[in-house]
Amino acid sequence: MPPRLHSPNLASALTSCTSAWSQCIAQPTRISREFSQTSCQQVTARRRRFYEWINGPGAALRQPLPGSTNYLGAYDRYGNLVRASPGYQRRSKDQPKTEGEESKPDDTEAKAEEEEAPSGQDTIDELEMAVRRDEESARKTKSKEDAQRLAPETAEDLRPFPQNKFFRSQRVLSEDLREAIYQRVTKDGVTVSLASVEFGVSNERVGAVVRLKQVEKEWVAQGKKLALPYAKAVLDMLPTTPYVDPSLPENKGKRPITHEAINDLIVHPATRQQLFVPVAESRQFTRVDAGKAFDNNLLPADDRIPHPELVLAEREMATGLSFEERRRLAEERLAAEQEKKRREEEARLAELRAQKVVPKRRWDFVFKDVSVEHAGKDGRGVKGVGWRYGMPHEDRKKGQVKIPTKVKA
Repeated sequence: MPPRLHSPNLASALTSCTSAWSQCIAQPTRISREFSQTSCQQVTARRRRFYEWINGPGAALRQPLPGSTNYLGAYDRYGNLVRASPGYQRRSKDQPKTEGEESKPDDTEAKAEEEEAPSGQDTIDELEMAVRRDEESARKTKSKEDAQRLAPETAEDLRPFPQNKFFRSQRVLSEDLREAIYQRVTKDGVTVSLASVEFGVSNERVGAVVRLKQVEKEWVAQGKKLALPYAKAVLDMLPTTPYVDPSLPENKGKRPITHEAINDLIVHPATRQQLFVPVAESRQFTRVDAGKAFDNNLLPADDRIPHPELVLAEREMATGLSFEERRRLAEERLAAEQEKKRREEEARLAELRAQKVVPKRRWDFVFKDVSVEHAGKDGRGVKGVGWRYGMPHEDRKKGQVKIPTKVKA
């Protein structure tokens, strides 16, 4: 039999267990979890370097600069803004002005000297010295303002990832520019192509802005909540194209800031092959001929670009026409285009009015009034209906080769 425990030892063991259990119960629960979930609580070298960077050079990123993307590529390894001048000092919102800035010793001394100077200066030297002091104080003030003024963003400032030197953040439309495009198209009734030329935005982007703005207006009318703080935060982090309002006096004579190239051509699939076309020396090989060499239905680049009227304007400018003549020709072309669209719209509406639609459960029956006179005297008129008798297809004849034997260039 194992030896029995004596009462003094058992009492001391129970007392120690009870005290240990009470200590475990009395220990307060941890409310907040640790930053790291690893069991190692010692500060590693990487974690230490991270805290040194976030409290040193990375502290400049806590408060973004107004009107700047605030990317890592805009700062050097020491936390200095690359595009800033040597005398630039970044001041936070809560940082008070220094004593030198508050007192402005240059202006104070100049005012004191002006008060001490007599009302009527007897000599020319005193007047010349006063003018020089004023010029010196103005020069110092201007140099300080130039030092505090930031230069515009460069390509390096639009690089959010410092290790990836080939990625640049692209500009997006500002909220004012989007609203101006929407008002110009919907309220003023201009065409999408004209709005594209006026604002320097492509046709596809103008159409997308109008559609999204229309959805936004409908949501506001329905009382839906918009994520405006999120949209503002995203726009503050991205480079934006501002809107130059021509109605303001300070923007008089300024041209709008071009957002993107509006005459870029989409690569046609027929032009992806390389061709060697022999051409006589006496022949003039133009873009029209080049388009037909790739495909018979391929238009030249001057006709395939989104805004061919800009090419015509450049050609008219090269011929030496005056501004008034070029403006008159552009207005005539615009009026002719609008008249053509109006006639096409009237023809479409007239065709819809001439049709009679009978809705059914699975499909609709469409009836249209026709006349036998439409077929013409020979019965083969274009406006006639029914079967056209003529040369039959060769597909069902025996001995016909249906596989193409040659490929047209």
